[in-house]
Amino acid sequence: MRPLKFSVIGSGWRSLFYCRIAQAYPDLFTLTGLLCRTKDKAERLMKEAGVPAVLSEEDCVKGKPDFIVVAVNKESIFPVTAYWAKKGYPVLCETPAALELDDLKSLWNLSCQGAKIQVAEQYFQYPSYSAAVAVARSGILGDPYAVDISAVHDYHAASIIRRILNVEMENMAVFGRSYTFPVVETDSRNGLILDGRVGNRKRTRLTFEFESGKAAFYDFSSVQYHSTIRSRHLKIQGQRGELDDLTVRYVDEKNRGRESILMNEGSETGISRILLEGNAVYENPFAAAGKKVLSQDETAIAALMAGMADYIDHNKEVYPLSEGLQDSYIRILMEQALSTGQYIVSQTQPWG
Repeated sequence: MRPLKFSVIGSGWRSLFYCRIAQAYPDLFTLTGLLCRTKDKAERLMKEAGVPAVLSEEDCVKGKPDFIVVAVNKESIFPVTAYWAKKGYPVLCETPAALELDDLKSLWNLSCQGAKIQVAEQYFQYPSYSAAVAVARSGILGDPYAVDISAVHDYHAASIIRRILNVEMENMAVFGRSYTFPVVETDSRNGLILDGRVGNRKRTRLTFEFESGKAAFYDFSSVQYHSTIRSRHLKIQGQRGELDDLTVRYVDEKNRGRESILMNEGSETGISRILLEGNAVYENPFAAAGKKVLSQDETAIAALMAGMADYIDHNKEVYPLSEGLQDSYIRILMEQALSTGQYIVSQTQPWG
């Protein structure tokens, strides 16, 4: 891929992932500016992280970025994405693309008018989830008809569910409810928590029923992202077998039951390949190029960033905007199901 220059709008926790990726792969990515709201924040980021933090749009784009990353708070993602897209810049926006259905439709209309917008839905690029999707689509399980996912929230789960079941924009119904349970807090974005504090955390359980008869069972609590006592799980089932986290059980051509384990290759911090019975179901493109292997999260985001070259030059989408909008739409339906306690049915949207 050709080297890319980019600017980041936003200076929070998420924006720093893009900065670290640029620092890890300087021959691929150049950060021309990270737009901060305050002088104090800009000075601190420049000192602590070596980030080219700036305070004005003019300074942000002075380096002529190839694309803009929008990494602001959820409420601001839509207006900031629309603003930069209307200025003519290709945009890679964080998730969700928008919180309201009308705003999702506005983004679609902008793209139909020529605006270049992509959504940074990274989870399908995670090595572990990319491998799971590959197994699901390989035929070894048959046509997958059910997935249990207790790993990621809202629109992220929607993305993984749709890709595993290969239902694309198929309409669906969703229903379920949330519960609140106490749990000892053990970890966080800022490190381990060792004081024994107890938090009340919401756990949501939802069922998705697709028109094709396929189904997904969603079970998630936010504590799962940072906890030493709450794990994450993924199960995929088809007529001929199932994937249960790292274990694949299936019947072979003679209908004999077999069991294999997905094997990770790499380091403690990152994955370079994932093998099933000696065959690669995932290969890290950066490791293959002889580069440093990053964490799963950073690897996934870097893959999205790298894909922007083909999107800008050849209009080959990194993660189709239609999918990013559908993921956000499903989040809205999930919230409606939880707030009303009703059986919520999706409708085909303009991007469908």
